[in-house]
Amino acid sequence: MDNLDYGIIGNCKTAALVSKYGAIEWCCLPNFDSSAVFAKILDEKKGGSFEILVSDDYEITQEYLWETNIVSTVFDNGKDAFQLIDFMPRYQRDDGSFYAPPDLARFLRHIKGEPKLRVKYDPKLEFGREKTYNENKGNYIKSFTKEGKYDSLFLYSSFEMQDIMEQKEIALTGNQYLLMGYHEKLIPQSLDRSYLKFQRTKTYWMNWSEKTTRYTHYSEQIMRSALVLKVLSFEKSGAVLAAATTSLPETIGEERNWDYRFCWVRDASMVIKVMAGLGHTKSAKDYLQFIIDIIPNKDEKIQIMYGINGEKELTEHILDHLDGYKNSYPVRTGNAAYIQKQNDIYGILMEVIYQQFLQFETSLENSEELWTITRGIVKIVQENWHEPDKGIWELRTEDRHFVFSKLLCWVAIDRAIKIGEILRRGINDTHWKALRAEIYNDIYKNGWNEEMQAYTQSYGSKDLDASTLLMENYGFIEAEDPRFISTVQATERELCVDGLMYRYKNKDDFGEPSSSFTICTFWLIDSLFKIGEREKAKKMFDRLLSYSNHLGLFSEDIDFKTKRLLGNFPQAYSHLALIETAANFSKGMASEESAIRYF
Repeated sequence: MDNLDYGIIGNCKTAALVSKYGAIEWCCLPNFDSSAVFAKILDEKKGGSFEILVSDDYEITQEYLWETNIVSTVFDNGKDAFQLIDFMPRYQRDDGSFYAPPDLARFLRHIKGEPKLRVKYDPKLEFGREKTYNENKGNYIKSFTKEGKYDSLFLYSSFEMQDIMEQKEIALTGNQYLLMGYHEKLIPQSLDRSYLKFQRTKTYWMNWSEKTTRYTHYSEQIMRSALVLKVLSFEKSGAVLAAATTSLPETIGEERNWDYRFCWVRDASMVIKVMAGLGHTKSAKDYLQFIIDIIPNKDEKIQIMYGINGEKELTEHILDHLDGYKNSYPVRTGNAAYIQKQNDIYGILMEVIYQQFLQFETSLENSEELWTITRGIVKIVQENWHEPDKGIWELRTEDRHFVFSKLLCWVAIDRAIKIGEILRRGINDTHWKALRAEIYNDIYKNGWNEEMQAYTQSYGSKDLDASTLLMENYGFIEAEDPRFISTVQATERELCVDGLMYRYKNKDDFGEPSSSFTICTFWLIDSLFKIGEREKAKKMFDRLLSYSNHLGLFSEDIDFKTKRLLGNFPQAYSHLALIETAANFSKGMASEESAIRYF
């Protein structure tokens, strides 16, 4: 497989990737950040997979069932055909709680003829560190480890267990099911029960989608991206993952391989702002509760990232027994970036808190805790805004005065002032307003490079950086301002290659970046649209959308030459930017169309 041609299925507790051939090649149980039970995506031989194998004469087609996170793969050779429906059960019980066990369900629907298939069930528990043993227990197959850390897995099916164990050819004459669970089932499993779980899960996703704000243009792309963001949300804590995978490289054969199965305050806050804008206010409420829970003390600084249950230590380890995606070593778990200092996170988090107060005013749940956090953030920003940091791109070398970090410090104080106005607490206004003006003037003077005629990556630098394109988005500068127009044009000139954007071009810890960072291309398109280059922006947007995989999903990066998807997948960052850009386009295009009709 040359591209990341996978669909994601999940139930807001964990997720799995289904290849375009119907193979489960990535799945962690029982949670997103648990050890993988299938990791063929990271090692063809040692990773393990769960495959439905057919002869070469079958044509295989794949799609999502309409407005769900359920993947349908159809196998058809003209005479014989069947449908494979993959999902993780999630639906509401009568008492209002959710049924979302660490299970993976595969429902096989007979379509015509007598299709022949084999089931390759090859779990490799604990990332395949030690050998996994499979035993036929009569009504289920138990997989388990004997050495190292103990783990186990259970497979139930309407197929004969021995046929699965021996990968025998099976003739499909009616509907069948396969149900893999992290826990042993206490209730007998059956085809009817499996079908009922499928229908209930389908209904859950369709109901969720129905509550999503509709747009006149790009509605399908917005909906698919919203469903991706939802499936990357961890229901138990309110955390939002950056991506579902670890160690998918930014460039094939290089070392930029990171574990993204954590909650970055920046990424998650951006996601939640977008989700709230789509009408999913519960996601915002749950996320803010997550933030409240991880900041128990008034003097405790916010980390840039946390585990999905609020863990504060995310020690990085290398799994040296795995070869990596396309031999891109190393494979990592944990992420050493958690110890980094990044001053931009405060502004992005404050923006989310502000948007919630704007919507709900003082009736917002936990408003007192959030007001305490707001005042705490102001104190932290006041003490740290003039200090250098690692910046949005988490450079592991020396700290710098990054313009984006300064911008978001300004945002933090600006939104704090506005929150104070909503809460009618003007007591800090004079002091906070003076601080806001001080940061603004510092950026205006030191962030601008006269020679480049642009706001640059850091103070005193000539290097351009895509993150400066967000200055208008956060209200620091108007779209019509000559400085913003000039920054957009200079950034495009320096960083855009064949319609795709670099984050930056200057060397970092691993040399010069060699792939396009997907979110940055969305930022450029959005900026071009705002400065009036609408036709050009729309052409770039439509072309970028064509680089998604066959199911409309994006990873973190795109190769400049081949346009293949690279980096962790699917990437929340990429899909939130797609939604924001598509929504802006849709509003702009709708107003243009109504103006034409009016005249």
